[in-house]
Amino acid sequence: MKITKIFSDENGESHFEEIEIPLINQGEIGFLSENIAVQKLQFRKVSAEYDYDFHCAPQKQYIVLLDGGVEIETSLGEVRKFQTGEILLVEDVSGKGHKTKNLEKKERTSLFIHL
Repeated sequence: MKITKIFSDENGESHFEEIEIPLINQGEIGFLSENIAVQKLQFRKVSAEYDYDFHCAPQKQYIVLLDGGVEIETSLGEVRKFQTGEILLVEDVSGKGHKTKNLEKKERTSLFIHL
């Protein structure tokens, strides 16, 4: 399973990186990853006008987009769009951070899974 990681380098610049979560064939129940220890699960809803300027992640966390996409810009100006169902691993808890805005003018929900 591929996900996108957002992280900060030693100069505080944020970057995207594609990572692979290995899945193991478990027969009839499907393919599963190894267990990942988590600390908390948080539900989130943002307004249709959501457009958040540069910020760092409050903690290392997975973000699961449930019903709406986002556009994310790194501190170096790289922009990517992520759609409903995609998963991000956000690790830029220090540095210059990233910008985030809704792709559509509608409320959007997501899950934060704190690591």
